[in-house]
Order: sequence, then structure tokens, then C-alpha cells
Amino acid sequence: MELSARARAAEDDIGPVTRFLAGVGARADEPGIADLTFGNPHEMPLPGLVGAIRAQVEPRSEAWFAYKTNEVPAQDAIAAGLRAELDLPFEAADIALTQGAFGAIDLALHLVADEGDEVIYPVPGWFCYPPMLRIGGLVPVPVPLAPGTFDLDVEAIAAAVTPRTRIVIVNSPANPTGRVYPRDQLERLADALEERSAAIGRRIWVLSDEPYRRIRFDGVPFTSPAAVYPWTLIDYSYGKVLLAPGQRLGYLALGPLLPDDVRAALREAFVPAQLSIGWGFPDAIMQYAVPDLETVSIDVAELQRRRDRLHGALTEAGFRVTRAEGTFYLWAEAPDGDAEGLAARLAERGVLIMPGTLFDRPAHFRLSLTAAADAIEKAIPALLDEAPVRS
Repeated sequence: MELSARARAAEDDIGPVTRFLAGVGARADEPGIADLTFGNPHEMPLPGLVGAIRAQVEPRSEAWFAYKTNEVPAQDAIAAGLRAELDLPFEAADIALTQGAFGAIDLALHLVADEGDEVIYPVPGWFCYPPMLRIGGLVPVPVPLAPGTFDLDVEAIAAAVTPRTRIVIVNSPANPTGRVYPRDQLERLADALEERSAAIGRRIWVLSDEPYRRIRFDGVPFTSPAAVYPWTLIDYSYGKVLLAPGQRLGYLALGPLLPDDVRAALREAFVPAQLSIGWGFPDAIMQYAVPDLETVSIDVAELQRRRDRLHGALTEAGFRVTRAEGTFYLWAEAPDGDAEGLAARLAERGVLIMPGTLFDRPAHFRLSLTAAADAIEKAIPALLDEAPVRS
């Protein structure tokens, strides 16, 4: 069978991930393995999640499991949560319910970008950005984050803009680095995008990828780009804060500072676009559960303790580790610059890590903090045996 050109391009982009899954990743379920690869659950689900779903299983009417689009009670709960969290005037109609952040990103791309448009994304960054863009007929434009700090490189982003640029993706807290971008960086980006939009004669949008927004450490504050740049769309996933990525629930939110006419047009476009991309709505049960799920969360303090344990052990041993301000992850340099070699050696000892080749950074590796505490304790001695040689 002959694949479409965009399917082949997406396959090439996601190839490192699928090969990893088929190789090292396939060992994750073996007994005794310490799996620090993906942000998957390794302990029983949250009682609050189970209770919220169970409470909605019993039908209240004949239409309980009928087709659902964007259910108003869910929209109301999300808008109220966003108003309280971000101190911005979100309204229920600004919210489109989606199948996780994947669905929200897909919806955003279809709403504001046309085939052949360019989308700037961060490197290192989530490995699904390029294939999602390719399969949608868009052109991925990678722009490196600032070396060492992994801050936004606003000058590099501005320099990458062409007449075909339509979207800049901002991911904060950032996967894989754990960085949370401060307000001043976002303000500089907003100024640059206003200038570049005027220069090319078309509006550049920001897609603010915020699935880890509620998972931050040390009291680090969060600013959404929507607070400083009106032309922002926000995608969010409950799969992170609930540590339940298999229960697909998320949303796309319109920046509430958008011009009224643009905001109204996007609201009207939600349902037609969601229907057209293949029923882009969550299942009925998950929508009914939203008001209860808004207040359910994993133990972020425990996640921070695991970050501190791993970060402290590795830095003491001489590893160069980025101190995660949020997300599920630690991002570190392989001592010899060969993360795939490091991953292979650790796998032989029953410890699985994610090499930075999946993020186009082969000298780095990522560790997931969602691993169980005993898995982290098993991994630490193996990692320390790979520590840099001190002179």
C-alpha cells in the first residue's frame, strides 16, 4: 500500500519514538524493571478520579449516553477554574472539550492554520509536535531553546518567522526540561510577535501548551501567554494532573483578551471543526465528571520530593541536571554525550530511561518522576555508576 506523503513524513518524524517503544520501551512491564521513561502511572489510580467517574456511570435519562458536543456544565466548571487560576475573564463559551491535549492541539491547528503554513516549535520539546504538524499538512519549524538555561530564545523565534508563519508553540511548564517561563520572557515574546506580525502582514498566533500547568514545584508562579498576548489559544489535558493519560479529557480555551469579533468567530467554529476532524469531543462520562475532576490532583508535594531525591543524588555525583520547576521530568546530560549508550547500559541493569535522541538532543536524557519510589531508589545506584569521572 502506498502511503500519502504526509503520512510518510509523520512516520519519519515519530520514528525514534516508535523504535524506542518497540525496543527498550517494550521491557517496561517486565518484573523488577525500574521504568523511568514515560509519564505513566505506576501506582493505583486516584480515589477522587475513580469516584468522579463512578458517580456518572448510572444513567439519569434516556439520553445519558447520546452524542455529546461541548456540555455546558463542563464548560462552566472549566471557565470558573481558569478565572480563579489565571485571573483572566474566561467564559464558558470560550471552552471546547477535547480528547486530551492531543485533541485540543489538533483543533487549534485546524481553526487558525491552513495547509502549508509554518509552525514554530521548541527544541528540545515534545516529540509529537512535528508528526502532528506533518499529518495536518503544516510545516514544522524547530527553534532551539536557549543553551544551558532552556529559556525561550525570543530572538531566535523572531528570526525564524517568515511570511508563512502562523503559529508559535509555547510549552510551559516545558517537557522535557521542566522550565516554567517567567512573565518577562513571555512579554518579550509578545512584543516580538506583534512586531513580526505587522512586518509579514498576517497575525501570528501562540498555541500555549499547558498540560502541566498545575504541576509546579517550590511555589514557582505561572503566567499563561494569554495574559500578555491576546492572540493565544490554550490547550490543556487532565491526564497529567490526574495521572490518567488513558482517560482522554482535555480542552482548548480561547484567550479571553482576543478582539470580540475574533473570539465570537472562533466560538462559532468550535463544533463544526470538532465534527469535521472526526468527532473531537470527550466521551459523555468524562464530560459529566469534569466539575468533580477540577479539584482532583496527584500529590504534587510527593512528586517534588522525588524530584529532590533524584536531582540531589545526580548533581552530587557530578551530573549536569536542569532543576525542574514543574512537569513529571528531570532533564540531564549524559556524561559522555551519548545518551543512547547510557540508556542501553542501564537497561541491562533493569533501569529504563529515555534518551534525548527522541527530543533531537542525543547528549541528554529524561527521567520520569511518576516512577514509583522504590523504582527511583533502584535506579539511583545504577545511574551513579555512570557518573562523570572526577579529576
